[in-house]
Amino acid sequence: MRGHVVVFGELLLRLAAPGHELLLQSPGLTALFGGAEANVGVGLASFGHTVRAVSTLPDNAIGRACAGELRRHGVGTDGIRHTDGRMGLYFLSAGAVTRPSEVIYDRARSAFAEADPAGYDWQALLAGADWLHICGITPAVSPQAETAARAALQAARAIGLKVSFDCNYRQKLWTARGGNAPAILRGFIEQCDLLFANERDAALLLDLDVDKLEEAARFPAAAQALFDTCPRLQTIATTVRSHHGVDHQDLYGRLATRHSLHQSRTHALAGIVDRIGSGDAYAAGLLHGLIRGWEPDRALAFAIAAAALKHSIPGDALPLSEADILAAQDAGGLDVRR
Repeated sequence: MRGHVVVFGELLLRLAAPGHELLLQSPGLTALFGGAEANVGVGLASFGHTVRAVSTLPDNAIGRACAGELRRHGVGTDGIRHTDGRMGLYFLSAGAVTRPSEVIYDRARSAFAEADPAGYDWQALLAGADWLHICGITPAVSPQAETAARAALQAARAIGLKVSFDCNYRQKLWTARGGNAPAILRGFIEQCDLLFANERDAALLLDLDVDKLEEAARFPAAAQALFDTCPRLQTIATTVRSHHGVDHQDLYGRLATRHSLHQSRTHALAGIVDRIGSGDAYAAGLLHGLIRGWEPDRALAFAIAAAALKHSIPGDALPLSEADILAAQDAGGLDVRR
């Protein structure tokens, strides 16, 4: 079974220092496109689903190149508006040894942030879709983006779409924007079917004190509190990461339904190439499994395998097929495939 998914959020130009250099240590930056929801869209399109991206881009060569990059990966761009304004940017310095990676945002007053929410015709944009995917970054960008995301969610609910929401709490963005982040985000999670959130997100959104619990009990307690607060919510998922070094980490996934708890195997990630977007790869993988009707354990195993593979690929998105992910799950060896 294949699905039709609409993703809504800001598209960004990523400017990264070469290799593991500090920003502008040498006079060059590598340019790529990304954005949380778009990354999910690329993953889902690569898995064979129909995906429409909805956003606003500047009407210039950069905006057109960004839309073209999405089309190259099979994502529909007829829902993207092009207007006057600037492209949102983020700058990345990849960490090494004991120095963590660092992201600097430059997205204030971008074309997306300033876009008139009334300019999105959600009845037309959501026509034929099965799922809407949005994330907590969008309401953090600007009040206009928050209003547009709320309208998308309400329209999706009115026509019976399922809603996937990734908390993606970004302290830097909320500090710059202001506003009551927990209250704003609660308005979104209360309307979703699938939520990507961990115990820290639940503590923020619901004012929980999970630190007093044993570590193994924190996610189940947070999930139960979220289920109690959000009657529509059916599935909660997160990843758990432990660090041996910047490029050597372990990763596994956890998933809760209203009736069960699930945990994936742990993936050892040594020699990480790029971890940006791994959470989006996880979201795309889990959505893929749910759309296909897989049981929770199978969907979770696929999602965490997708997230693990993302660490081997430069850039924000995961442009691999279902067959690629399944082959990695089979762990059939690392010899060259001929």
